Amino acid sequence: MIELNIPGRGSLRLQHLVCDVNGTLAVDGQLTEGVSQKLSALRDCLSLHLLTADTHGKQDIIDQQLGIKSVRIHPGNESRQKTMYVENLGAGLCVAIGQGANDAGMLRAAALGICVLSPEGAAVETLQAADMLVGSIFDALEILEKPLRIITTLRK
Repeated sequence: MIELNIPGRGSLRLQHLVCDVNGTLAVDGQLTEGVSQKLSALRDCLSLHLLTADTHGKQDIIDQQLGIKSVRIHPGNESRQKTMYVENLGAGLCVAIGQGANDAGMLRAAALGICVLSPEGAAVETLQAADMLVGSIFDALEILEKPLRIITTLRK
């Protein structure tokens, strides 16, 4: 668990990391090099949940590389499916990371929503739904490894 008290915002108790896959952890269906190691480092403090529509049909390979079984999102109303997943976990205990339009709802629902800029870009509505914007998935995961950075960004 990651526990923080953010001046002007209140406390965060994060137990779950919910990540979009394509565009966030992977590009063109290929897991971004180094992501597996960064995620492994966070498993001691956060439970990991991957949500994907498996656009490129390579999620089984990514699951094997990460040692986790992802949750497949069905075509149609993908944003709502992701939001409901976060809500069912307990949105107040979740940090969500994504960049696509279908990630906006889960970022908005989560206690902490992080939008990443990726080679695929980032949807404006997802950026607006996020609490934070970072330059890459590595920046997002490093912020979770060094959570005092969250305080410096979000304090009011």
